[in-house]
Amino acid sequence: QVRLVESGGGLVQPGGSLGLSCAASGRIFSINAMGWYRQAPEKQRELVAVILSNGATNYADSVKGRFTISRDNAKNTVYLQMNSLRPEDTAVYYCKAEVLGGSRSHWFDAWGQGNQVTVSS
Repeated sequence: QVRLVESGGGLVQPGGSLGLSCAASGRIFSINAMGWYRQAPEKQRELVAVILSNGATNYADSVKGRFTISRDNAKNTVYLQMNSLRPEDTAVYYCKAEVLGGSRSHWFDAWGQGNQVTVSS
């Protein structure tokens, strides 16, 4: 069994910064892509940023230049640094990892529990 545990988030004023982290644990042989998604009320879940095991990254246009994704492969952990936050960034943020389990039989997606980020004055 694989678990993704998120931490960080909370309430911040517009223009402020927050960080999120997500650690994967369990029977993991390898992790390919790790990413962050968000879901605002009454909206679909959307990709925020993704990082491959080789460090290549991709960002949603709405967060480019403001958010930075990074990972520590030794710790199976992905981070999201969010700067210059805006009210429209308010959402529940989820991490996701593409995991090859200990049995090495197949790849699957594992999700974190979600953390609320609220940007408001």
